[in-house]
Amino acid sequence: QVQLVESGGGLVQAGDSLRLSCAASIRSFSGYNMAWFRQAPGKERAFMAGITWTFSIAYADSVKGRFTISRDNAKNTVYLQMDSLKPEDTAEYYCAASGRGAGSAAAYDYWGQGTQVTVSS
Repeated sequence: QVQLVESGGGLVQAGDSLRLSCAASIRSFSGYNMAWFRQAPGKERAFMAGITWTFSIAYADSVKGRFTISRDNAKNTVYLQMDSLKPEDTAEYYCAASGRGAGSAAAYDYWGQGTQVTVSS
């Protein structure tokens, strides 16, 4: 069984912070590339941040400098620290895992069910 469970979303004001967590039930978690995507109503699911099994990291330009992705292989968990949140960050945030490839939605084999982040003015 493969399962990704996101948590940590909520309603915050612009400028606030949230930390999302993704708990992974995957054999050999440390060998997977992990990522966070988000999807707003009427929009395509978009890559936000990724961290590979080698700890290479990439961010979308829209969140670079504000969001930080990390992973704790001992806990089988990936995190997304979100600072200086803006209303345009409002979306459903999804955790994803890939055993091969990274960066685009098609590269990821497994997905969580999402956690909602809403940022008010």
